[in-house]
Amino acid sequence: MRRFIPAALVCAAVVTAWIGVAVDAQRGVPATRPHAPARPPAAAPRVEAPPRPSDLDAPLPGARSARNAGYVINVQLDPVTRTLKGQELVTWRNISRVAATELRFHLYYNAWKNTRSTWLGERALRGPLRETREADWGWTDVTAIRRIGPTGAPVDLTSQRRFIAPDDGNTDDQTVMSVALPEPVAPGGTVNIALEWTAKVPRTFARTGVVAQSYFLAQWFPKIGVLEDTGWNCHQFHAGTEFFADYGAYDVSMTVPKHWVVGATGRQRERREGPGETTTYRYVEEDVHDFAWTTSPDYVERTARFQHATLPPVEMRLLLQPEHASQAERHFAATRACLRYYGEWFGAYPYGHLTIVDPAWQLGAGGMEYPTLFTAGTRWLAPGGVNSPEMVTVHECGHQFWYALVGNNEFEDAWLDEGLNSYSTARVLDVAYNPAYNAARFFGGFVPFTLRDFPEDRVVDGDGLPSYRQAARSDVPSTPSFRYWPSTGGALSYDKTALWLHTLENHLGWPTFRRCMATFFDRWRFRHPKPRDFFDVVHEVSGKDLTWFFDQVYRNSRVFDYGIDRLTSAPIAAQGLFDRGGRRQYLNTSTPGTWRTSVVVRRHQDGVFPVDLVVTFADSAKVREHWDGRDEWKSYVYYRPARAVSAVVDPGRVLVLDVNRTNNSRTLEPEAPRAATKWALTWMVWLQDLLLTYAYFV
Repeated sequence: MRRFIPAALVCAAVVTAWIGVAVDAQRGVPATRPHAPARPPAAAPRVEAPPRPSDLDAPLPGARSARNAGYVINVQLDPVTRTLKGQELVTWRNISRVAATELRFHLYYNAWKNTRSTWLGERALRGPLRETREADWGWTDVTAIRRIGPTGAPVDLTSQRRFIAPDDGNTDDQTVMSVALPEPVAPGGTVNIALEWTAKVPRTFARTGVVAQSYFLAQWFPKIGVLEDTGWNCHQFHAGTEFFADYGAYDVSMTVPKHWVVGATGRQRERREGPGETTTYRYVEEDVHDFAWTTSPDYVERTARFQHATLPPVEMRLLLQPEHASQAERHFAATRACLRYYGEWFGAYPYGHLTIVDPAWQLGAGGMEYPTLFTAGTRWLAPGGVNSPEMVTVHECGHQFWYALVGNNEFEDAWLDEGLNSYSTARVLDVAYNPAYNAARFFGGFVPFTLRDFPEDRVVDGDGLPSYRQAARSDVPSTPSFRYWPSTGGALSYDKTALWLHTLENHLGWPTFRRCMATFFDRWRFRHPKPRDFFDVVHEVSGKDLTWFFDQVYRNSRVFDYGIDRLTSAPIAAQGLFDRGGRRQYLNTSTPGTWRTSVVVRRHQDGVFPVDLVVTFADSAKVREHWDGRDEWKSYVYYRPARAVSAVVDPGRVLVLDVNRTNNSRTLEPEAPRAATKWALTWMVWLQDLLLTYAYFV
């Protein structure tokens, strides 16, 4: 283990790094920004907020992003004490229109310092927390802060640090640190801050931590917040949300025990052997807004390449657990599917390299995304025909587009990446892995049984209808995501959004909606879109005012449910008193061969959406109606030479947000009960087998 460097030497080393390595890692980043063209105009019927600046946050010449938050970090891992010791230089440029009188940093590991943190308090709302030993807790201590100038001695700012809780005022929460500046940083100005810190790696509470000798390290370093025109956007760490940061260049050197494998954001630039049986790996990446890494002596490494006729190639590196080595090609195939279809539909993946991590069992880091690196998740027994590990691999690879490239604020608008990505994932799986089947798992989830009579459904299994149905009214989606009820926020960010995006695809048609998604991707790569930016693009590209739809699915918690309330069909009968020859005559006769059919369609909930109705008759004729869906109900009457057989509302399943499909159709001629008979016999066989097994063991 490398000995910790004294403070004076750290300062000198950081200055040297800033002059040398940082220039290489952030080449092309001038102190001031030339004029950049304004953001392309969007013709939206509704404007929710004044336009934000488009000159300061536009990509720099020779760069993909603004690169206003760059990092040079040296970190040493001590696996005996499970601690990190770091020295960090942050080069930050103010791209807002307000002067910065302070800097704010995220210290995420302090969320797991004690049970009174905001994160653990919110997590307790979901249910009891696990028993945690003293060695399992985590924290970050910032021991020194200095401002490094181009000239003059460094200015010690350590005494200016303080913990703040801008979201809830919790004085026991230490996940946000404020550092007062001796003089403000004006718009366009730059400041260099050197920090020394120590962190205790927790046994994973969420996403990041250690189990045995397997480390997955995310949100592990002091990370600067985002300064907007309205002030610092630097939320406390909340249990139901993820992260938000500016783009920059990262140059990170990680010292680990010798012979341990390292995977990280970016490309490996250097590997050097150190004292005390250690190895230092240096990784560099530009135009990213985060950096994560993993290390373990147990990883099995595999490599492959993505190639495509019109998309740039991508070198893929896979770090697998030894017991999953046989699944390497499945991980690569799913990654290729994502890179292909996301690239063809929305836009190309630009970095040229990608690391896929199969985290250790019980590490708790599976299914997470970071720039140029993501974690998948699989099991020892993973039968073919079931989308595991394919689903999580496609989804997390997809976040390289909806998160890493389009950098929304996950604290406030998690749906902008989780929802868009859930929708996109479901579409890829529907194209690339159809049919796929559900699986039941027995003996604690270890032994799978493939249910080939239950193929996965894009709406149900991909878009997440069941989970949305249970949480449909839990929160209004326009509520900042960190204020969602912790146990149901995911159903809104992931599932509800995927369902209403799928509904928009059906409503507008895939060619039009694909252009909407591609335009949004192209316009907001390497920047920070807000919800209105997405809505503006959809309005502009589709040429339609869809405010009525977004008002319901985003600015409200309305629920959609249309159904067939009544279906009758009977021969026409003439009954009553009719005038005949100057006198009333009672008639009770039927018109041969003519049937009167009555259909009543009902809106059962408060969500309004235009729907179609299809009525099928015994002579195979079909009648289609279009209803705007606004009234509580609508009645249709037909006089035809054949009786009705069935009626279906929304037969094309355009409104996939409909929470109850069982009431969408009625029939007057039920089919033979073949399905019921089949499943009754199947369940009888399973029950018999269960009883025989139980009798054997007792």
